[in-house]
Amino acid sequence: MLKGTKIYSIFTGACPKCQQESMYETKNPYVLGDVLKINEHCSHCKFKYRIEPSFFYGSMYVSYGVGIAFAVAAFVISYLMLNSSLMTAFIAIVVTLIACGPIIMRLSRNIWINMFVSYDKSLAKKQVS
Repeated sequence: MLKGTKIYSIFTGACPKCQQESMYETKNPYVLGDVLKINEHCSHCKFKYRIEPSFFYGSMYVSYGVGIAFAVAAFVISYLMLNSSLMTAFIAIVVTLIACGPIIMRLSRNIWINMFVSYDKSLAKKQVS
């Protein structure tokens, strides 16, 4: 449904160029030893994921914003919706950030690479033909 959009690539971790396969060696972000292991290139379109050395260092800036979004969501749910105390809301934020850490890391990398690479419709048509 959303295939061909940046949103699809960001949330699935698919190749930003063709969206035919995952960028990651292991799809599950909770395999902590492999959370940041990325394939060298896409086997379908041959796009090189590491555009330049240390390319993904920039995703740390995105990670900060994504982490803040998760923390605000945890606060709103725990403090405002569930009427908990401030201490409970703080604990909810810490638990959320620890539990969602691998997802935040991958999501940040996906957002970062999608800021620089656009989907190419012609590559998707190649596979169908």
